[in-house]
Amino acid sequence: MSIDFATIFPDEVVANSIVRDVELPGGAGTFALITLDNGLDHTKPTTLGPQTVTRLGEALDALKTRAQAGEIVGVGITGKPFIFAAGADLSGIGAVTELAQARAIAELGHRVFTKFGELGVPSFAFVNGIALGGGLEIALNCDYRSISGDVGMIAFPEVFLGILPGWGGTWLTPNLVGPEKAVTMVIENPLSQNRMINGKKAHELGLFDRLFEPADFLVQSLRWAAGVISGTEKVDRPEVDRDESTWEAAVAKGRAVADARTGGYSPAPYRALDCIAAARTNDKKAGFAAEDEGLSELLMSEEARASLYAFDLVQRRAKRPAGAPDKALARKVTKVGIVGAGLMASQLALLFVRRHQVPVVMTDLDQGRVDKGVAYVHAELDKLVAKGRLNSDKANRYKALVTGSTSKEGFADAQFVIEAVFEEMSVKKQVWAEVEAVVSEECVLATNTSSLSITEMASELAHPERVVGFHFFNPVAVMPLLEIISGDKTDDATLATAFATGKKLGKSMILVKDSPSFVVNRLLGRFMSDMARIVDAGTPIDVADAGFAGVAPMPPFQLMGLVGPAIALHNNETLAKAFPDRFYVSDNLRKVVEMKKPAFYVEQGGAQVVDPEIAAIYDAGEKTEVLTAEQVREKVLSGLAEEANLMLSEGVVVAPMDLDLGMITGAGFQFWNGGLTPLLDRSGIAEKVAGKRFLPAGAGSLPA
Repeated sequence: MSIDFATIFPDEVVANSIVRDVELPGGAGTFALITLDNGLDHTKPTTLGPQTVTRLGEALDALKTRAQAGEIVGVGITGKPFIFAAGADLSGIGAVTELAQARAIAELGHRVFTKFGELGVPSFAFVNGIALGGGLEIALNCDYRSISGDVGMIAFPEVFLGILPGWGGTWLTPNLVGPEKAVTMVIENPLSQNRMINGKKAHELGLFDRLFEPADFLVQSLRWAAGVISGTEKVDRPEVDRDESTWEAAVAKGRAVADARTGGYSPAPYRALDCIAAARTNDKKAGFAAEDEGLSELLMSEEARASLYAFDLVQRRAKRPAGAPDKALARKVTKVGIVGAGLMASQLALLFVRRHQVPVVMTDLDQGRVDKGVAYVHAELDKLVAKGRLNSDKANRYKALVTGSTSKEGFADAQFVIEAVFEEMSVKKQVWAEVEAVVSEECVLATNTSSLSITEMASELAHPERVVGFHFFNPVAVMPLLEIISGDKTDDATLATAFATGKKLGKSMILVKDSPSFVVNRLLGRFMSDMARIVDAGTPIDVADAGFAGVAPMPPFQLMGLVGPAIALHNNETLAKAFPDRFYVSDNLRKVVEMKKPAFYVEQGGAQVVDPEIAAIYDAGEKTEVLTAEQVREKVLSGLAEEANLMLSEGVVVAPMDLDLGMITGAGFQFWNGGLTPLLDRSGIAEKVAGKRFLPAGAGSLPA
């Protein structure tokens, strides 16, 4: 079957394989260096679409001919500045409707990348920047590899996306660094919220032969290549342990991770583990054939389609928030005020000074708290310098921009003031009354409240139209989501300024109508409320947690340890007050908070188990209904379907896509589920509860 890739990938940004000859030092000979370059700057990473891969294959064929003629002694490949290759181009996968098309994509990568080992001269990958998925597989297909010390993103994200590394990753990796490290790269890291490693770590793992400083990375890499070719440089790699028990143990560990993180609901990690297990005895041809089969079948799965939907939300919708007013209405922000100097406020100060690079003034009740907040920001900047992520001159400039005071007079010339004080309406109102007495009429007043009404908070102000919700998620520097909440009187200029400010902070934003707990905390509150009701009725905590595996990044009661039982209780009390017919406040949870327990789980014998003192509280209750893990899953998902449907009918967000974007970027819901609504659609729960699908057929699922 002939596949017309141009039709399937009409929007592919094609990268050329630009070849130039380099005379190696020491008279080692002529070396052909390929640079992958899509002609755009580093904000548009090179991706590997079919035309890009095909052109790379054509360049390699021409170089093989030159190698056979004795014109070149080696071939290297590198990328444009800061980018090696950011993985496969996913833009056309949604248009793949037949298994043969998916198979052709899998086979194309193998057919081209294998050429690096068939040139007749040594091949080298000089990884100068981000290398994900297929980009990392290009490097692994080369005979030798170097990496720059400033590379921050090396990973196989495929399992995170519901597929597997299908262009050599599952065979080459274990046969290079052993099965345990391969399982870490291919299974554990992507299932840990798509964790990346840096160049130094990749070198330590044995994925790369040499680590060079970024200042003269290419020069050093070429010098090294010359030494390898001339025989003065030797590359030693540890022998891989071929013992069957070693491989079985590594794969078993990977399966345990997959079970815990996906609950068995995503086929991708298991197919990848099958390929890794078989790599012990498979030769390259058989290993690549197994990848062809696995990748092509997974590309046709519902999970892969859901992940592509999620990917599109994060890459496109997050950058153009639905319902946001005209950006031309936004006011310029040249100074920021922060009310509070605690941990959240200090994190905000650090983010604002790094991203906006404008003066930031922190205030608090006494000088001790102010000094502590400013010192936190300075210490975090010093840590970034120590890690090589910030130069000392810039750090000193940022430090000079962050000041503190016990008076709000420093806000007088600020255009944007955000509060991060105690979550109590009377406290928030008092803060804004004090700020309004100082700032200009057009200064935006942003609240980081997680649940309180923006409208009520602004109700006693002279200018309620300039109050807006600006809800971050903790930790501020890590979590991508920013909920921007419009009160009843918030005007478009305020909203436009809020969106422009959030964009400069590098956040994914959604517009939210003022409503109890907004989007993410309301949905999290609903499933935590339902889970609390279930365990109070007699289902063991660990069984209840197992029922929700593969939806959230961690089981609900483990998640409660991350946010804190007291915060979870406060959120549920807020929601139960607003919606007493659906939300439930657990007396057992109150007891846990009264005991000042920080989490539900404790470490025991190297494993996480329910705290025995907490277990005793729940065991003492009457057992009226004990559910299985599967029953828990259906019940909790049904509750989420009901809540999502109500939120859409209330106009809390513009569309279901915003619910999904919020849960992916604010709560870490899985890409391969599509967030929330595609999972509810394909499981049949949406129609059962709401009477209809949330998304049209083909959105977040296979085409109808």
